[in-house]
Amino acid sequence: MHPVYDVDALLLLAIAISSKRRPAELAEIIAANDLIHGSVSLKSELSEAFRRLSLHGLIVQAETGYALAPAALNMMSSGRKKAGNDERLLALKVALAACNIKAVHPVMLVSEAQLSAAIHEHQASGEHAGKNLLVPKPKAVVDPKRPQRRKPLPSRRKF
Repeated sequence: MHPVYDVDALLLLAIAISSKRRPAELAEIIAANDLIHGSVSLKSELSEAFRRLSLHGLIVQAETGYALAPAALNMMSSGRKKAGNDERLLALKVALAACNIKAVHPVMLVSEAQLSAAIHEHQASGEHAGKNLLVPKPKAVVDPKRPQRRKPLPSRRKF
Protein backbone atom coordinates (compact mmCIF):
# COMPACT_ATOMS: atom_id res chain seq x y z
CA MET A 1 0.00 0.00 0.00
CA HIS A 2 2.34 2.71 -1.20
CA PRO A 3 0.25 5.82 -1.86
CA VAL A 4 -0.69 6.94 1.64
CA TYR A 5 -3.42 9.51 2.05
CA ASP A 6 -4.04 11.61 5.15
CA VAL A 7 -7.67 10.53 5.28
CA ASP A 8 -6.62 6.85 5.48
CA ALA A 9 -4.66 7.38 8.69
CA LEU A 10 -7.42 9.64 10.02
CA LEU A 11 -10.07 7.00 9.33
CA LEU A 12 -8.01 4.25 10.99
CA LEU A 13 -7.53 6.37 14.10
CA ALA A 14 -11.22 7.34 14.17
CA ILE A 15 -12.29 3.70 13.95
CA ALA A 16 -9.77 2.76 16.65
CA ILE A 17 -11.14 5.43 19.00
CA SER A 18 -14.81 4.70 18.35
CA SER A 19 -14.67 0.88 18.33
CA LYS A 20 -12.97 0.03 21.59
CA ARG A 21 -15.64 -2.26 23.01
CA ARG A 22 -17.84 -3.04 20.02
CA PRO A 23 -17.88 -2.33 16.29
CA ALA A 24 -18.50 1.35 15.61
CA GLU A 25 -21.38 2.70 13.58
CA LEU A 26 -20.80 5.34 10.92
CA ALA A 27 -22.09 8.18 13.11
CA GLU A 28 -19.62 7.23 15.86
CA ILE A 29 -16.76 7.14 13.35
CA ILE A 30 -17.79 10.58 12.07
CA ALA A 31 -17.86 11.89 15.68
CA ALA A 32 -14.35 10.54 16.32
CA ASN A 33 -13.17 12.03 13.00
CA ASP A 34 -14.56 15.38 14.08
CA LEU A 35 -12.86 15.06 17.46
CA ILE A 36 -9.44 14.23 15.98
CA HIS A 37 -9.43 16.53 12.97
CA GLY A 38 -11.60 19.38 14.22
CA SER A 39 -13.93 18.97 11.25
CA VAL A 40 -15.49 16.16 9.27
CA SER A 41 -13.63 14.97 6.18
CA LEU A 42 -15.28 15.08 2.77
CA LYS A 43 -17.76 12.32 2.00
CA SER A 44 -16.01 11.35 -1.22
CA GLU A 45 -12.63 11.06 0.54
CA LEU A 46 -14.11 8.97 3.36
CA SER A 47 -15.89 6.68 0.90
CA GLU A 48 -12.66 6.12 -1.04
CA ALA A 49 -10.70 5.56 2.20
CA PHE A 50 -13.18 2.89 3.30
CA ARG A 51 -12.69 1.18 -0.06
CA ARG A 52 -8.87 1.35 0.07
CA LEU A 53 -8.53 0.20 3.67
CA SER A 54 -10.97 -2.69 3.26
CA LEU A 55 -9.22 -3.77 0.04
CA HIS A 56 -5.96 -4.09 1.99
CA GLY A 57 -7.70 -5.89 4.88
CA LEU A 58 -7.18 -3.19 7.51
CA ILE A 59 -10.86 -2.67 8.39
CA VAL A 60 -13.67 -5.19 8.50
CA GLN A 61 -17.41 -4.91 8.66
CA ALA A 62 -18.82 -6.55 11.78
CA GLU A 63 -22.43 -7.04 12.89
CA THR A 64 -23.72 -3.48 12.73
CA GLY A 65 -20.57 -1.46 12.33
CA TYR A 66 -16.90 -1.35 11.44
CA ALA A 67 -13.83 -2.49 13.32
CA LEU A 68 -10.08 -2.75 12.83
CA ALA A 69 -8.61 -5.94 11.43
CA PRO A 70 -5.74 -7.64 13.30
CA ALA A 71 -3.14 -6.06 10.97
CA ALA A 72 -4.46 -2.58 11.77
CA LEU A 73 -4.58 -3.37 15.48
CA ASN A 74 -0.87 -4.23 15.31
CA MET A 75 -0.22 -0.85 13.68
CA MET A 76 -2.15 0.94 16.40
CA SER A 77 -0.38 -0.84 19.25
CA SER A 78 3.11 -0.03 17.99
CA GLY A 79 3.03 3.65 19.05
CA ARG A 80 3.38 5.34 22.43
CA LYS A 81 0.33 5.17 24.67
CA LYS A 82 0.50 8.83 25.67
CA ALA A 83 1.10 10.14 22.16
CA GLY A 84 -1.11 12.93 20.91
CA ASN A 85 -3.33 12.67 17.87
CA ASP A 86 -0.75 14.32 15.61
CA GLU A 87 1.94 11.85 16.65
CA ARG A 88 -0.44 8.92 16.19
CA LEU A 89 -1.45 10.12 12.72
CA LEU A 90 2.17 10.46 11.70
CA ALA A 91 3.03 6.99 13.06
CA LEU A 92 0.03 5.54 11.22
CA LYS A 93 1.13 7.14 7.95
CA VAL A 94 4.59 5.63 8.36
CA ALA A 95 3.08 2.23 9.19
CA LEU A 96 0.72 2.43 6.21
CA ALA A 97 3.63 3.25 3.91
CA ALA A 98 5.55 0.25 5.22
CA CYS A 99 2.50 -2.03 5.03
CA ASN A 100 2.89 -4.60 2.28
CA ILE A 101 -0.21 -6.81 2.23
CA LYS A 102 -0.37 -8.91 -0.92
CA ALA A 103 -3.74 -10.57 -0.37
CA VAL A 104 -6.86 -8.98 -1.76
CA HIS A 105 -9.77 -8.77 0.67
CA PRO A 106 -13.46 -8.10 0.00
CA VAL A 107 -14.14 -4.43 -0.63
CA MET A 108 -16.59 -2.53 1.56
CA LEU A 109 -18.47 0.11 -0.32
CA VAL A 110 -19.80 2.91 1.86
CA SER A 111 -21.91 5.23 -0.23
CA GLU A 112 -21.89 8.98 0.06
CA ALA A 113 -25.59 8.82 0.98
CA GLN A 114 -24.76 6.64 4.01
CA LEU A 115 -21.98 9.02 5.01
CA SER A 116 -24.26 12.02 4.54
CA ALA A 117 -26.88 10.44 6.82
CA ALA A 118 -24.19 9.69 9.43
CA ILE A 119 -22.90 13.29 9.26
CA HIS A 120 -26.43 14.64 9.74
CA GLU A 121 -26.94 12.26 12.68
CA HIS A 122 -23.67 13.47 14.24
CA GLN A 123 -24.63 17.11 13.77
CA ALA A 124 -28.09 16.48 15.24
CA SER A 125 -26.59 14.75 18.27
CA GLY A 126 -24.41 17.81 18.89
CA GLU A 127 -27.49 20.02 19.10
CA HIS A 128 -28.98 18.03 21.98
CA ALA A 129 -28.31 19.01 25.55
CA GLY A 130 -26.81 15.58 26.26
CA LYS A 131 -23.16 15.05 27.00
CA ASN A 132 -20.89 13.91 24.17
CA LEU A 133 -18.49 11.37 25.65
CA LEU A 134 -15.98 11.69 22.82
CA VAL A 135 -15.20 15.32 23.66
CA PRO A 136 -12.09 15.67 25.83
CA LYS A 137 -12.52 17.12 29.30
CA PRO A 138 -11.25 20.68 29.74
CA LYS A 139 -8.21 21.04 31.95
CA ALA A 140 -8.33 23.24 35.02
CA VAL A 141 -6.62 26.58 34.65
CA VAL A 142 -3.79 26.93 37.15
CA ASP A 143 -2.27 30.31 37.87
CA PRO A 144 1.53 29.81 37.82
CA LYS A 145 2.11 32.81 40.11
CA ARG A 146 -0.02 31.40 42.88
CA PRO A 147 1.17 28.15 44.44
CA GLN A 148 -1.29 25.41 45.20
CA ARG A 149 -1.99 25.28 48.92
CA ARG A 150 -3.68 22.66 50.97
CA LYS A 151 -6.28 23.40 53.57
CA PRO A 152 -4.80 23.60 57.05
CA LEU A 153 -5.71 20.79 59.38
CA PRO A 154 -8.23 21.68 62.08
CA SER A 155 -6.75 22.36 65.48
CA ARG A 156 -7.05 19.62 68.04
CA ARG A 157 -8.97 20.39 71.16
CA LYS A 158 -8.09 18.82 74.44
CA PHE A 159 -10.96 17.95 76.71
